[in-house]
Amino acid sequence: MRVKDKVAVVTGGSSGIGRATALRLAEEGAKIVVSDVNEEAGKATVSDIVQKGGEAHFHKADVSNEEDVKALMATTFERYGSIDVVFNNAGVGNQQLKITEIETDEWDQVVNINLKGVYLGMKHAIPYMEKGNGGSIINTSSVLGIKGMRYQGPYNAAKGGVITLTKNAALEFGTKNIRVNAIGPGVIDTPIINNWKEDEWKWGIISKANALRRLGKPEEVANVVLFLASDEASFVTGSTMMVDGGGLTY
Repeated sequence: MRVKDKVAVVTGGSSGIGRATALRLAEEGAKIVVSDVNEEAGKATVSDIVQKGGEAHFHKADVSNEEDVKALMATTFERYGSIDVVFNNAGVGNQQLKITEIETDEWDQVVNINLKGVYLGMKHAIPYMEKGNGGSIINTSSVLGIKGMRYQGPYNAAKGGVITLTKNAALEFGTKNIRVNAIGPGVIDTPIINNWKEDEWKWGIISKANALRRLGKPEEVANVVLFLASDEASFVTGSTMMVDGGGLTY
């Protein structure tokens, strides 16, 4: 098993990429702490892990709230005695509006969850990793953290920030054996893109805008997170691994 007995925190673990990754890490032997604001769905992920013979626990947290994130990491460490893997994955999209039309409150919400949430996850997990033998942090960026897209201002800005913040953390904590990487998913079939499907013409283009000409699956992203979490990626840090079916090159 590739992450046997490692303790992994997965934010946004109630659905989509987070849920798929929690299940995948558990299959490979990790003890999972699933975190989300959606308690019912988060506990459903935990239940599925347990039914398959894994070990998991749910902790409700809003990643944009520092006290919530601080409690999440403290509770995880108290329960298991270590934090080995953190998947800072919780995220939200924004309305399809021009930058001049986005309300400031919506901008703040998107940036606070998608970028500040990653910062807080690292801020409060790294001290526990330093107490142990290091660890692996994986932050969810996006193909839209590298290239622009109309009407995605807050999301693009936040996801671009995740990539640079990941590099900074990798530089600051590499000597502590803490690896920090990001993933850049393309169009993955998860609830966050449901509003894109409402425009039949637009969706017909977006859903095939990559070299493979298809949507990605959450499980395909989970496999990449598993690699970065495992010792197989022991010399990988500061990187952003694209999981986009060639979308960035399309």
